[in-house]
Amino acid sequence: MRYTKDWEDYELIDCSGGEKLERWTRQILIRPDPQVIWKSEREHRLWYQPSAIYKRSRTGGGSWQVYKRMPGAWQVRYKDLTFNIKTMGFKHTGLFPEQAVNWDYVRQLIRDSGRDDIKVLNLFAYTGAATVACLKEGASVVHVDASKGMTNWAKENAEASGVADADVRWIVDDCLKFVKREIRRGNKYDIIIMDPPSYGRGPKGEIWHLEDSLYDFVQEVEKVISDNPIAILLNSYTTGLSASVMKYILDDIMVKKHGGSTTADEIGLPVTVSDGVLPCGATAIWLAGDKK
Repeated sequence: MRYTKDWEDYELIDCSGGEKLERWTRQILIRPDPQVIWKSEREHRLWYQPSAIYKRSRTGGGSWQVYKRMPGAWQVRYKDLTFNIKTMGFKHTGLFPEQAVNWDYVRQLIRDSGRDDIKVLNLFAYTGAATVACLKEGASVVHVDASKGMTNWAKENAEASGVADADVRWIVDDCLKFVKREIRRGNKYDIIIMDPPSYGRGPKGEIWHLEDSLYDFVQEVEKVISDNPIAILLNSYTTGLSASVMKYILDDIMVKKHGGSTTADEIGLPVTVSDGVLPCGATAIWLAGDKK
């Protein structure tokens, strides 16, 4: 499993009985997590002193129960990156801290390339953490997400991290439709990052089911990889879509045509109380040529 121990503003303190006990700077949140099927003793005192708990409803959805005064929004920092977060619907905060291991990875790829002309396509880009990470390394980025609200949030994160004036295009669109237009335009990218949802709707009601759509989508994405490519990163939080399945897709579509190699593994977060690591999804990576 791949993970980072470099977080200071975020900490997964403990997890038990379907919930995570987290510290986001000074705010203590308890959020549900379906991966946490164990029922270890909740001995840490902060289980009983949270700032807020997200409670699921029996009829679907849920809401935050706030126990201590909290800011409406606040910032967390990871190394030289700064992100704006807040408690929002369906348990989220606007940031997936386990993805830090991938931010580090893609930044290293850009540095190791020795190039100053790297073009990155970030699809299903959400609030732009990966976009900001790539901009920090001097890459140009096309950021695509179907949500105007999330894209505006990403712009705020770019400003908070000091890269608002970097070479970035903010695109609010259905990712598949955008990729097909890029194919027609002949635009190409050296690094492509994909973080597709399990289920979603585009700005005009387009429906996305990951298991049904992913293979065909990656086939389209292959058509916008550059002649001097570096990598493709494919993320998934869908329980039924394993790292090995994503590796098979990248092997079948990318390696057969472009060579290179693929790896895939779970990504996770270290748990302070147990010294274990909570799995939080998976990433498959295609690397061109003999890059490691």
